[in-house]
Amino acid sequence: MIRCIAIDDEPLALRQIADYIKKTPFLELAGECESATSAIEFMENNPVDLMFVDINMPDLSGMDFVKSLTKPPRVIFVTAYSEYAIEGFKVDALDYLLKPVSYIDFLKSANKAKAWFDTNQQKPDEVNSNKEYLYIKSEYKIVRINLDTIKYIEGMSEYIKIHLTNSKPVMTLLSMKSIEDHLPPERFMRVHRSYIVSLDKISIIERSRIIFDGNVYIPISDQYKAKFQSYIDKNYLV
Repeated sequence: MIRCIAIDDEPLALRQIADYIKKTPFLELAGECESATSAIEFMENNPVDLMFVDINMPDLSGMDFVKSLTKPPRVIFVTAYSEYAIEGFKVDALDYLLKPVSYIDFLKSANKAKAWFDTNQQKPDEVNSNKEYLYIKSEYKIVRINLDTIKYIEGMSEYIKIHLTNSKPVMTLLSMKSIEDHLPPERFMRVHRSYIVSLDKISIIERSRIIFDGNVYIPISDQYKAKFQSYIDKNYLV
């Protein structure tokens, strides 16, 4: 699935593109934003493969928005002004859709994007690890992560987000099973389908939830509750 975001300051146009994304089997709607600035904030915490971006927006135009990104996702511009087409291709846009957008035209652009991803998209990232650190691919870079800096790992569809004590989270195209297999079981435990926690970083447990940083609540699901309780019992002092 190609994770997409729709960005347009016109609510009806935004809704149309979002509906087209939902209608297309190989696309997944990750989010909808009514401005470039809200899109920047959204993408800080959510992986996006493809953006459908209106060009003529107030404050920050779609073109300037794309140019401002250090490592932008692939982009398809959507606009009512045909004169922007040439400029759009200068920023390596996959395609250009002219409003009003029919689903047939949208699907042609979506298929063009699919062809690009089928040819170029990285395979699920590999992990190299030992007992002190691991190397993963993230945004086409190889990043070393010391195991003692990991607080918890969050599953997000085809991606995972590694939450760290000393820096921003790191996102990578990887399954929870793959990362779990590379973590030492005496230091990390899966407590939910979408969460792996560092056992050393646990300080508060309340009502079948692990609390990190005072406001992050990680549920302990029934599937993993017995194993987690066994760990707590071994380290519990009456």
